[in-house]
Amino acid sequence: MTMQNLALFDLDNTLLAGDSDYNWSLFLIGEGLLDAKTHHDRNEQFYADYKNGCLNIVEFLKFQLQPLSQHPKAFLDELHKKYMQKVIRPMMTEKAQNLVNKHKAAGDLCAVITATNSFVTKPIATAYGVEHLIGSDPELVNGEYTGNVTGVPSYKEGKVTRLNQWLAERGKKLSDFEHSYFYSDSHNDLALMKLVTNPVAVDADEILKTYAEEQAWPQISLR
Repeated sequence: MTMQNLALFDLDNTLLAGDSDYNWSLFLIGEGLLDAKTHHDRNEQFYADYKNGCLNIVEFLKFQLQPLSQHPKAFLDELHKKYMQKVIRPMMTEKAQNLVNKHKAAGDLCAVITATNSFVTKPIATAYGVEHLIGSDPELVNGEYTGNVTGVPSYKEGKVTRLNQWLAERGKKLSDFEHSYFYSDSHNDLALMKLVTNPVAVDADEILKTYAEEQAWPQISLR
């Protein structure tokens, strides 16, 4: 029996030609559900912090999940369908889909692993045909969002923690896989990239690009 390999995909600016988190805020502003002035500037600042590697993930998730607590889940789910059609579908690339399909065809265990909350990202992973998602999980109480996060946010070292937890639930650990792939655009993902056997830099930011060149990691574009 051939051993199953593991394929992990970052989502924003990796499988997607854009950022689903950042654009969700812009979408809510466009829908008249958030105040443009107060929200836009903070959104820009958080996005800049993320790119610079100094994002306070707890503060950011508070900011990002707060709007979810203001609406019924049923309303939010309908709103997300509109978001998928209007904003996300145009960001999904054929090359990204082909990459996912290649790993699925090989029988690899595939998962999207992202710092973005799972309310925003689960339907996107599903649209790519990836069953498993490891994201930052918004708290649900009695079927409604509270605006809080539950568990460890899957950001930086948190991605390693969450991956290990997820594998443990399946009676596995990372070292069980002869080949483990992780595709990412961001230097924020270096903690996990250094642990897999096959790290791949995708449309990489400058810090990751430099590091990938030094380590002779493969670099690809999915755009």
